[in-house]
Amino acid sequence: MISALILAAAVAIPNNFLLYEKAAATKDDDPETSWSASSKKSARLVVNPCQKAKLGQSGRTAARTLTYTAVPDYAKSEQVVLYASAAAAGKALRDLEAALRVCGTKSYRYSATSVSLGDKALKVTGQAYQGKKAAIGGERAVVARRANALIVYTVSGEWGKPAASDFKQQTKDATRILAKICTVADC
Repeated sequence: MISALILAAAVAIPNNFLLYEKAAATKDDDPETSWSASSKKSARLVVNPCQKAKLGQSGRTAARTLTYTAVPDYAKSEQVVLYASAAAAGKALRDLEAALRVCGTKSYRYSATSVSLGDKALKVTGQAYQGKKAAIGGERAVVARRANALIVYTVSGEWGKPAASDFKQQTKDATRILAKICTVADC
């Protein structure tokens, strides 16, 4: 019993590990903004083009997710997921890549490009379209894997045509968390 508790504590993501934990814990009286925090291992990946609950679930040992929402149409999320092995984390990232290729509609499309972060990383664009023209609305995310950890930073809002500068904050945040991820991951 005690060894099981020690093992569970060893794979947990500690409070205040994520970059936005202090902001999420700050009392805000603005009724149009809110933070939510979850340590549920079964939390959905915050980048989930098919909206499938099982995406990235296999082999998980821990997860921590923070989501900020501002009315009417802005949100950002931070998520760290630990897996039993680097292979399981790699499979989760490959499964996400596959979902990005097959999920989406004529009016909302996904794309991904590789970026040099961690062991492997993607810049993910979700974009609303009217015909062939980019419409207002979308999501920009950076998803990176280092060892057995998967980290995700995403921003959703009134994006126009996709641009490289859309990923500036997510890339900065991913770089910062990757610098300390080995304190909880098996690097």
